[in-house]
Amino acid sequence: MNSTIVTTLVVIIVILALALTFLVLIQNSKGGGLASGFAGGNQVMGAPKTADVLEKTTWSLIAIIVLLSIFAVGLGKSDNAGNGQDSQLQNSKVSQEAIDNLKSSVETAAPAADFNEEAAQ
Repeated sequence: MNSTIVTTLVVIIVILALALTFLVLIQNSKGGGLASGFAGGNQVMGAPKTADVLEKTTWSLIAIIVLLSIFAVGLGKSDNAGNGQDSQLQNSKVSQEAIDNLKSSVETAAPAADFNEEAAQ
């Protein structure tokens, strides 16, 4: 269940990052930006300055992206925490099986090696 929520959060973060990229591109930079064509003297029909609105929106998007990222990491860790013990137990079982198989292989190979040494003499 958590993986679905984390995936949804990642999709939202990517969409917000694209919106943030667009906002940064239209902001008025030192040499003028795309916002200079829309601003019209930085004030439109008595509304607050476009640059101020764009800057506040940019900082808001940054804060939202950071908070959603932290939340997604927290959900991802809590989702993996339960699986970590299970996978660790499964890995130890697999390791024990591998050790047992190796021991049986050595035990069956050891008499054959003794036989080959006796034949060489």
